[in-house]
Amino acid sequence: MAAFEPKNPDYRAAAAALFEGQKAMRTLGISIAHLAPGVVELAMPHSSAFTQQNGFVHAGIITAGLDNACGVAAFTLMPREADILTVEFKTSLLAPARGERFLFKAEVVKPGRTLTFCEAKAFAEHDGKTTLIATMTGTLMAMLPRVAASRVANTIQA
Repeated sequence: MAAFEPKNPDYRAAAAALFEGQKAMRTLGISIAHLAPGVVELAMPHSSAFTQQNGFVHAGIITAGLDNACGVAAFTLMPREADILTVEFKTSLLAPARGERFLFKAEVVKPGRTLTFCEAKAFAEHDGKTTLIATMTGTLMAMLPRVAASRVANTIQA
């Protein structure tokens, strides 16, 4: 993987604040385990509250972890004034999500001014083994302030 230079020198604090602002991640018990420019690893303990009819963690929960990992990885390379939004992803489910703990590892493949492309993998830790259970490719958009839009808003308010 190529080493990337973050546009925001305070990317760690910004990414942590972005992550902490997401109530969904707190609900799922997901936390940041590792963070570097263009790379993130999230961790989630097993919870029976998130299982489907066969006792595996639901694919929607796994997808949420992968999507968030892609988002945080991409966000570490964005300018200070940016916000982020997922615009597309594809998930491949490779094995049942059975484990005591789950890891979501994402890395930026190609950063761009507006769009960033990421790849992520989900792993389940079970009985001392780590199993790849899903992959994701995702495209994330930097939501940057628009000068023209703020001028229009100021004109309307005046």
